[in-house]
Amino acid sequence: RPRAGPSDALALAELPASGQSLVVLTAAAADAQRLTHELSYFAPGLRAFMLPDWETLPYDQISPHQDLVSDRLATLYHMTQRAFDVVTVPVTTALYRLAPAHYLAGRTFFLRQGETLDLERFRAQLTLAGYAHVTQVVAPGEYCVRGGLIDLFPMGSALPYRIDLEDRDIESLRTFDVDTQRTIYKVNEVRLLPGREFPLD
Repeated sequence: RPRAGPSDALALAELPASGQSLVVLTAAAADAQRLTHELSYFAPGLRAFMLPDWETLPYDQISPHQDLVSDRLATLYHMTQRAFDVVTVPVTTALYRLAPAHYLAGRTFFLRQGETLDLERFRAQLTLAGYAHVTQVVAPGEYCVRGGLIDLFPMGSALPYRIDLEDRDIESLRTFDVDTQRTIYKVNEVRLLPGREFPLD
């Protein structure tokens, strides 16, 4: 049946006013993406997310793109925290198994300015969470330690962060640009999601 413009998005935008969260299954990934964008147009304050597909087949030799994994982890985190109004999920994506909620909850942690940070323990936590140690951070799931500076690109984040340590205390947290490597603005807190959707141990 042909779709009558963005009427489905308009109808969905009015439903969460009842206070209930919605998970909307769509026929294709393009429909889920369209609905998410149209929902943000009709209701800018609505917390609408999409659970994207891995875009790989089971047992493929290639891994899903890090940006897709990052978006998926961010959406799954919002779902476990009940911090969403609408989540759109393509049917093909909904057919795959997900990691247990306790896996995501147990490997999500926060960094705050002024806290004490044990660097060796922090590196071990990042490795356990699936983050890769690199010489220069450019993609989600990577980190780099240079003396008292830690560059970190958390999964589910739009920008990487630079953590400046004074001895063992977090002196400042700043975002930075991956191309120029220059800091952009200060933040008070960083949320770290695991580097993968599933454990490799």
